[in-house]
Amino acid sequence: MNTSAGKQRDNGSVSVFDRFATSVSALASRAGFFVFCVALVVIWAPSILLFPSIDTWQLVINTATTIITFLLVALLQNTQRRSDAAVQDKLNAIADALAAFMGELSAEYPELGRHRSELADAVGLEKREGSHQK
Repeated sequence: MNTSAGKQRDNGSVSVFDRFATSVSALASRAGFFVFCVALVVIWAPSILLFPSIDTWQLVINTATTIITFLLVALLQNTQRRSDAAVQDKLNAIADALAAFMGELSAEYPELGRHRSELADAVGLEKREGSHQK
């Protein structure tokens, strides 16, 4: 069964990569991680002034931070994509339920048929057989 909240296997388990991305996202979003990053910058910044001749050190630091940033962005994008997809699935379910409810009541309240059509067009719901649309 696939869900947008995370790529799930048929047995319902989330992939190792998605679990890893979620864990990294949880860690990176904490204040402690931000404080750690600021502390690293505060410790690293004076090294430029204290050791201006150590070009290799600066190259290693710059390369490492670039790689870490690139990997974090990829992992956070994965988590954000899954979160966005889960929210979209929930909104689709709400719109579908609302459209079905409006379809059931459209015989009693004819204006709901028009509103249901507008809702279906706006959110891209497919027309179902047996609905009470006008």
